[in-house]
Amino acid sequence: MTEVVPASLAVPSSSSHPPPSSSSSSSSFTRTSDHCDERAPLLATARRRPRRPPTMAEKATTLLRRLEVDNEPGLTNAQLMLTNHDLKPVEPARRQWGPWNFVGFWIADSFNINTWMISSSMIVSGLSWWQSWLCVWIGYFIAACFICATGRIGATYHIGFPVVARSSFGIWGSLWPVFNRAAMACVWYGVQSWIGGTCVYLMIRACWAKYEDLPNSMPASSGTNTRDFVAFFLFSLCSLPAIWFPVHKIRHLFTVKAYVVPVAGFAFFGWCVHRAGGVGPIIHQPSTLHGSALAWEFVKGVMSSIANFATLIVNDPDFARFAGKPRDALWSQLITIPCGFAFTSFIGIIVSSSSALIFGGDPIWNPLDLLSNFLSEGGAGTRTGVFLIAAAFSLAQLGTNIAANSVSAGTDMTALLPRYLNIRRGGYVCAAVGLAMCPWRLLSSSNNFTLYLSSYSVFLSSIAGVMISDYYIVRRGYLEIRALYSARPQDPYFFALGVHWRAYAAYIAGILINVVGFVGAIKQDPNAVPIGATYIYNVNFFAGFLVSAGVYWGLCKVWPVPACADRWMEVDTDVEELRLAYDGSASDVESGKKY
Repeated sequence: MTEVVPASLAVPSSSSHPPPSSSSSSSSFTRTSDHCDERAPLLATARRRPRRPPTMAEKATTLLRRLEVDNEPGLTNAQLMLTNHDLKPVEPARRQWGPWNFVGFWIADSFNINTWMISSSMIVSGLSWWQSWLCVWIGYFIAACFICATGRIGATYHIGFPVVARSSFGIWGSLWPVFNRAAMACVWYGVQSWIGGTCVYLMIRACWAKYEDLPNSMPASSGTNTRDFVAFFLFSLCSLPAIWFPVHKIRHLFTVKAYVVPVAGFAFFGWCVHRAGGVGPIIHQPSTLHGSALAWEFVKGVMSSIANFATLIVNDPDFARFAGKPRDALWSQLITIPCGFAFTSFIGIIVSSSSALIFGGDPIWNPLDLLSNFLSEGGAGTRTGVFLIAAAFSLAQLGTNIAANSVSAGTDMTALLPRYLNIRRGGYVCAAVGLAMCPWRLLSSSNNFTLYLSSYSVFLSSIAGVMISDYYIVRRGYLEIRALYSARPQDPYFFALGVHWRAYAAYIAGILINVVGFVGAIKQDPNAVPIGATYIYNVNFFAGFLVSAGVYWGLCKVWPVPACADRWMEVDTDVEELRLAYDGSASDVESGKKY
């Protein structure tokens, strides 16, 4: 039987579809080959053609992108100017500072040459030793109260000074107080580095006596010499590695300093008392002032102690935000600050007073000058003692510089340019500025030094007045954390164009109350300004603080501000990951506790 195949499935015969001729196939191949042959020279030319070099604008854009710090995706350009990882609230994993860490921090910070010089300079001004010490106790206790007031904000909400300032001065208006504080930190960094350089100079001289005769290649107009500048540069260079470590890890540096430096300080104290013939002759040195002159010198001594803390009063939230609980940053600071600084100042006062008995003449208010005098006497034992004490003082200056200046300036600069700077980079910028300035001019005499302290406390006291009045009186402890990182006009801290005019009016008022007396202090002529202005300037920190705080409260009473509580309401927010993007695609993982 034959199988029938359906027509639809039948294979067409060769007659119906003849195969293509070899000539047509060859023709098609020839055309394709010709087309490839035509493109080959063009491709070869394109490969050989050099790429267009990038323009300067493209190079700058590439460099800026590489310099950007890591940040949360989805942020607008305005938000990128308000936040980065170092500005966000500290997450629980990095809140590693307990009460004993703060105790060690302030003990370590109290043993530094600056504290020694402030108390000793009161002896130069005519006060007796116990009057100078009483000034220190009162001044540093008042400073501790201010420290705890500002530090509680950071310990509760775990935010630093630049972010705290946004609630009172506005999102963009806070940049000026932050810049003001950063500039002062850079200046102070240079001052502390110069003092640390003097310690290095003593260490080198104790090992190599001919270093004293190092040829000078610097002009007289510079105000210094090659010998001192080299030591200053070496101290600054050795400080750079310490800036690298994050804030929550540098507490170990303060622990080491808290053990080493006090031992050296008490050894220096015992050495001077022994050389002076005991404590008796020092205690009986009377004051050279009487009446109203004595009273005003006492007041200025108290204000000098407070002015020494003017920068730390403003930026204590930069450290307190790493506290595990708000109370960890309260009693530990309130007790340790006056006690630690009073004991350091006591050593400075006794040593300064004893110098008049050891070498004759006026008291030597700078302990490093006193060590230099000891070194001039020669002897292997003396050189060894000077070297060890100077090395401990170098460590003291390093710790103080990192804690009070480098970290503070780095945090402030992070807020000024958060897209490109973090605390580490800002710390190195601070070190560069401190190297470029002329800190030795501020330390040329005790009068210049105390004048510098008073002058910058005029500006910082007004900032502190506005901040404390805003948090404790106007807002009653309530802050909306997410709004502090928002540039939207409808959010509560944007105010008018991001600037809070009430805060600036109060800030300027707090400065103006001291301006006339400040001019008189600069001229160093008591008859240049009215005597009343001089008296106000003698209490410049209190005057600036009270006026700015009062004016700010009054303006907010007349023209109320948003985001205020009708009762005391602090909310401790445990933020695991704060998301700030406006699109709302992400949320926080947090739990709030009210106090």
